[in-house]
Amino acid sequence: MSGNATFSGVGLTQDKNYTVKELYKAMAINSDNGTTIALAELVAGSEGNFVKMMNKKAKEMKLPDYKFVNSSGLDNESLGKNYPKGTDPDGVDMLSARSAALLAYHLVNDFPEALEYSSMPKAKFDKQTITNWNWMLPHHTVNFDQYYYEGVDGLKTGHTDLAGYCFTATAERDGHRLISVVMKTNSEDTRFKETAKLLDYGYSQFGQKNLFPTGYQLKGKKTLPVVKGKEDTVDIATNNDFKVLLKKGEEKKYKITYHIDKSKLNEDGQLVAPVKKGEKLGTAEIVYKGKDLGYINGKTGSQIDLVATKSVDKSNWFMLALGALGDFFTNLFSSAVDMVKGWFS
Repeated sequence: MSGNATFSGVGLTQDKNYTVKELYKAMAINSDNGTTIALAELVAGSEGNFVKMMNKKAKEMKLPDYKFVNSSGLDNESLGKNYPKGTDPDGVDMLSARSAALLAYHLVNDFPEALEYSSMPKAKFDKQTITNWNWMLPHHTVNFDQYYYEGVDGLKTGHTDLAGYCFTATAERDGHRLISVVMKTNSEDTRFKETAKLLDYGYSQFGQKNLFPTGYQLKGKKTLPVVKGKEDTVDIATNNDFKVLLKKGEEKKYKITYHIDKSKLNEDGQLVAPVKKGEKLGTAEIVYKGKDLGYINGKTGSQIDLVATKSVDKSNWFMLALGALGDFFTNLFSSAVDMVKGWFS
C-alpha cells in the first residue's frame, strides 16, 4: 500500500519502528492509507477483525446508512489481493451524508482531542513534511488562501470514483460548532467551495439562544404534592439554562415537557417528605414543534434536571397522628353516609 504512488501516503519503510502517534498523525493529517491499515491491525489483530469492529460501532451509534468493508475507505477492488479477509473482494465502503455527519458528531464530542490533529495544516513525519488535504485550514500558503474559512478545524477529506470528491467539515465560532458534509463533487476545489456555502448558511441562519433560563417553571405544573410533610406541595424548576441551537425566528416553536422520576413518588403520585432543596425530581426536555430540522444527533436539545426549589421537612409524630386520626374519621363518616344512602336506595 505504501509503495503504491497512486494512493495518498507517507511511504512507510519496512523493518522500521513507528509510534502510534506518528501513524495517527499521518492518517489524520495526510489521509495515509498504509498507516490506517497498520493501526487497524494493531487494534484488532487484523484489518478483517477491525472491519467487524467498525460495523459494530456504527450499529451502536445508530448510523442510518453504512457498510464498511475495509479501514482505508478505498474500494476493495483497488486493494487487489490485499483486501481484508472475510469481506467481498468487490466490496465498497458506503456511508450516507447523514451517517458521516453523525459519525463526525460523535468524534468531536467523545474525542475532542482528535481536532488537535485534524486542525494541523502541516506536520513532520519521518524527516519529511506532510500536508493536510483540508485546504480550508490556515495553510500559510498563497495557493490555499482563497479557501481559508475562519473556525474550520477539521475534519476529513476523501475521494473515490463512486463518491467523488468529499469533505466532512467542522468549524467553531464563538462556541458555536457546525458540521457539514459534501459528497459527489467533481473536483478538490469544488468540495471546499460548497462547504463554505453550507457553513455560511449555518452561521447566518442559526444561533444559540437561552430560551428557558434557570428556575423556569412550566405553567400548570409548578408544584408536586407532598405527604407526611410540613407543607402539602413543593415548587419544582429547572436547575440550569436551556440553551438551544435554533433557526432565526423560530423561538416560539420550542416547548418544554417534564419527565418526573416515578421512583420518587408513592402509589398516589405524591412525594414523601422529607424533600431536600435542590433534590433532583426528574428532567425537563425541550421539544421542537416545527418542521424537522434534521438534527444529526436525533434530538432537538438536551435534557436538564428538575429540582425542588426549597426543602419540605417531615412533619412531627403528633401532627402525623392527628392527620391519620382525621383520615380515620373522614373515612368512617363517608362509610356511614354510604350506608344510610343504601337503606333508602
